[in-house]
Amino acid sequence: MHFGEVLDENQFLDLVRFSYEQGIRTFITSDVYGAGRADSMLGEALKDVSRDSYSLVGLLGHDFYGGLRAGAKGYPRFTEPGLREEKDYAAYLKMACEKSLERCNATHFDLVMLHNPDTTGYTSEAVWDGLRALKQQGVADRLGIAPGPANGFTLDVIDCFEKFGDDIDWAMLILNPFEPWPGSLALPAAKKHDIEVVARVVDYGGLFHDDVKPGHKFRDGDHRTYRAAGWIEHGCEKLEKIRPIADKHGLSMLQLASLWDLAQQPVRSVVPTLIQEAYEGARSIKDKVTELASLPDENPLTEEDIAFINSVGDNTGCMKLKGASERHAGQEPRADEWPMRGELLEVSQRWNLGSSWAW
Repeated sequence: MHFGEVLDENQFLDLVRFSYEQGIRTFITSDVYGAGRADSMLGEALKDVSRDSYSLVGLLGHDFYGGLRAGAKGYPRFTEPGLREEKDYAAYLKMACEKSLERCNATHFDLVMLHNPDTTGYTSEAVWDGLRALKQQGVADRLGIAPGPANGFTLDVIDCFEKFGDDIDWAMLILNPFEPWPGSLALPAAKKHDIEVVARVVDYGGLFHDDVKPGHKFRDGDHRTYRAAGWIEHGCEKLEKIRPIADKHGLSMLQLASLWDLAQQPVRSVVPTLIQEAYEGARSIKDKVTELASLPDENPLTEEDIAFINSVGDNTGCMKLKGASERHAGQEPRADEWPMRGELLEVSQRWNLGSSWAW
């Protein structure tokens, strides 16, 4: 995924097995990662492990079977006009789920999530009929939604919760102590609709692994080069302000970030990006796995700890958001951004998020 050093296949298989040995019991894969290769390697790594002993989460939504890759933008969503008609959405989801399971050496997913949907994915009854069918067919125990790939989609997500909340068990949101906005805006709606949240990018681009420092040089193609200039320097300044809280509780910085996430309702799971940084003397990626697997059973963070972290990490309004925005008025919808709809502004007002949405 272009973060730090590229692991070869044997290193990847070893890392998955090591993670299991350390006590990690949830594995998330997306069929589009490596055009199926991530599924296959995960299935190979866990082939000798009892399927009943871990949870398997599959993400579906990018059509790399019939769609053409658009460079760095990746493969199109399966709902993109021109690929198929609405009546064929369910058949695509069934096919994609079965093929992903076959690669994973599994018969069912504990959770299937709609991956990086476009505006159609958030709103189409036909899409959600297709997802419901996966449960009826016994290939998915639970359903969810995983917005992305960048930050935003907030009103789209909340609107989706309101429309399809009875079908959504889990949602995946970008959320960490230095990026509480905008992901945290969707948490009250998730709680109201009994939707549990898995937080991703918990590590804030690797800063909470504590081995990305000012002056860090990224390899060509590393996804973190798309972040705003100065983010490492500003992030490290914030890191030092909250480090005493980690020290007080005997935590690493990654553990502190994870526990901050788990203190937010209804966050129930954390998925930091595990990165082997590409410089001599960098921390071992296995050390990071061990840290994650060693989270304490009880969250030691106090309300005062969390309030202080919140004050340091507030990032409100710091970026342009993907999804529906008044910035896109008069434009044709694109894969990750589209014009604001009146009903979404009503969503914003219902949840006290303001009367305009132009980020």
